[in-house]
Amino acid sequence: MTDPPLWITILAGGVGSRFWPVSTPARPKQLLPLASQEPLIVDTIQRARKLKGQGLRVLTGRTMVEPIQEATGLRNHEFLIEPQAKGTGPVLFWAAWELAKEDPDAVIVSLHSDHVIRPEPAFVGLLRTAAALAARDSLLLTVAVPPDRPETGYGYIRPGESVTAPEGYRAYRVDAFVEKPDRETARRYVDEGYRWNSGIFVWKARTFLDEAMAHAPEIARGVDALEQGGPEAFFAAVDNITVDEAVLERSRRVGSIDATFEWDDVGSWEALSRTRSQDSLGNTAHGDVHLVESSGNIAFADEGRLVLLGVRDLVVVQTGDLTVVLPRSEAPDLKRYLKALPESVVRPPTPGGDSG
Repeated sequence: MTDPPLWITILAGGVGSRFWPVSTPARPKQLLPLASQEPLIVDTIQRARKLKGQGLRVLTGRTMVEPIQEATGLRNHEFLIEPQAKGTGPVLFWAAWELAKEDPDAVIVSLHSDHVIRPEPAFVGLLRTAAALAARDSLLLTVAVPPDRPETGYGYIRPGESVTAPEGYRAYRVDAFVEKPDRETARRYVDEGYRWNSGIFVWKARTFLDEAMAHAPEIARGVDALEQGGPEAFFAAVDNITVDEAVLERSRRVGSIDATFEWDDVGSWEALSRTRSQDSLGNTAHGDVHLVESSGNIAFADEGRLVLLGVRDLVVVQTGDLTVVLPRSEAPDLKRYLKALPESVVRPPTPGGDSG
């Protein structure tokens, strides 16, 4: 298989309220150092550069351009700015539209700005292989992650018929996408060989546009507006819809390739125990944190100092004049607790886009 011309898009909208109170509209999740000493988006861009593509475009809202530039040094032409937030379906269609004009043979790798992926050589090898498969077979490929635990926070993929792939890789058609399950269903999915849907996509720009036009009227109805009035008219005309719902769950050209790397979407404070090192008592700490006779805690000191004495299995987060404490087991449900707090405490998010 030959290497096609590769373009990278990075979804970088949204705030990530599961990382409240550190994640705010002015400093969303992708700008936080949750996996290393660098913001997640810096790690993502450095990883994406190793694909040695033709170019890179960050998809986000206008208010996020400046803070992302400050963190990454990206130039203005490396952004596609969403006029309004309409979900991943419309913004990925628009990105494919623009890149197809620039390069009719473009193959797009779509990444998220806030994932943790290791090791990078395996990531590069798999994505280049996926790009060649997508170009060869005109497939819309999603990277599937073989699960190591029942996880209720992810969508799942049911593998179907095998697709011929180079040695060391497994690719297949997708029989079904299923939404986030309850705990018992997630256990069954793991036992039955389902995969996590990573949200990393690879496709020819032209194939994706054709499939969206054929199967996603929620997006296709905006094409005339896009041609005549540009992106503002397009986003005003389309529905708010995910790419999974609009295209992938309807198209017959959808395939998947198993990840050969470790992947985490860093979906809650609990994820820090997987993405960062732990001490001998199972504590994960960031910043100026001191722990005495404490175990199994996640402690994040953003600006000040945290001291934990004789406690276990807590999430403790300090930023500015606010400290939040909750049981570690409740961290995935943080958004539910926020609904019970006054808006003046929560500082409700007003993101410039929701594509991340």
